[in-house]
Amino acid sequence: MRPGAALDLREVGLADGLPQFILDGADHFLLGHLAIVAAQGALHLAEIAEFLSELHIAIRHNYIAYCNSCQDPISGIIEGVPEAPLVSIVTPALNMGRFLEQTIQSVLSQDYPNIEYIVMDGGSSDETLAILRQYEDRLEYQSRPDAGAADAINQGFARSHGEIFAYLNADDTYRPGALRTAVQQLLSDPGLGVVYGEATWIGEAGEELRPYGAKAFDSALLREECFISQPAAFMRREAFELAGRLDPNLHFAFDYDLWIRIARVYKMRKIDATLANSRMHKQNKTIGQRKAMLRETLQVLRRHYGYVPFRQIHTYTSYLVDGRDQFFEPLRPSLFKYVLSCPVGLLYNIRRPFRYFREWARVMSLAGMLRTWRRFSGKSAGR
Repeated sequence: MRPGAALDLREVGLADGLPQFILDGADHFLLGHLAIVAAQGALHLAEIAEFLSELHIAIRHNYIAYCNSCQDPISGIIEGVPEAPLVSIVTPALNMGRFLEQTIQSVLSQDYPNIEYIVMDGGSSDETLAILRQYEDRLEYQSRPDAGAADAINQGFARSHGEIFAYLNADDTYRPGALRTAVQQLLSDPGLGVVYGEATWIGEAGEELRPYGAKAFDSALLREECFISQPAAFMRREAFELAGRLDPNLHFAFDYDLWIRIARVYKMRKIDATLANSRMHKQNKTIGQRKAMLRETLQVLRRHYGYVPFRQIHTYTSYLVDGRDQFFEPLRPSLFKYVLSCPVGLLYNIRRPFRYFREWARVMSLAGMLRTWRRFSGKSAGR
């Protein structure tokens, strides 16, 4: 029998003792797979019947059911059933050998049964290749120069086959159970293009620093800030493809750019679970190349929305003034930085100067200045 084909349970001897609502189903996807497994001797018919009697409903096309004892989604990720959706993970790497093995182990140790893992090395000169050779029977890898991380991820995606896709930088790691949690959430709603969870900022030695602070998806807020932690995000293959993949011309803000484009055609949802660790260190591009990263973020906002909000302008202006990395060295607001953010903001919003000036002037009130000071001094260290 072809997996996923319509199934008459009476024909395969599974009808006895089953509830009528199961027998009346038209396309018994999950049941069909269970019948195949039973025919191969992996499960006894009695065990399948006992399992099926606990199901409330089989949701078509997603291999999802609900158990009346736990009321939680039970995906088709069942031992002996090989049709758990293939998840493809791509890791772009370049001279991150000191962190790479931790990243690899965090992927390969997941309790999810159907993973395709691809590492795209940009021609590292450190221990990266030696590490990859140790795991070559459990992952695919390529080592040659590329045009940057976005280009490497796109190349890895082109080699992949999974219907669910994610990319994980060579210094970040997954938390245990991350893939299973993300897949269950994606399968629960066919309209979802991306699910993302919370992440934890970790230091160079792996010590926990603080939560990332991911927020529930809000398309209006996305115009002002990137509140999605990339290593904690998983997407449908077609969402990544339809959005046009990553922009290889971007080297810092390509995650943010991708979320903006996907959000125009797919739903995105935050999961209430911590799925990943995001490592912060001096060689991290977010910190080590802070000026270029901030400037590219402004360009992405102007490209998509035709407007760069005050908060992003103020962050950029503050860096120009004092060079603080705004993570280990928190942003410090000042009157001079605020005043300077007016001409800088007008330059970036040359087509909407009055809108920006109104936003800038609203902050100038005493109450506005106090709110801004509290917001930046209390939160900006996390981004």
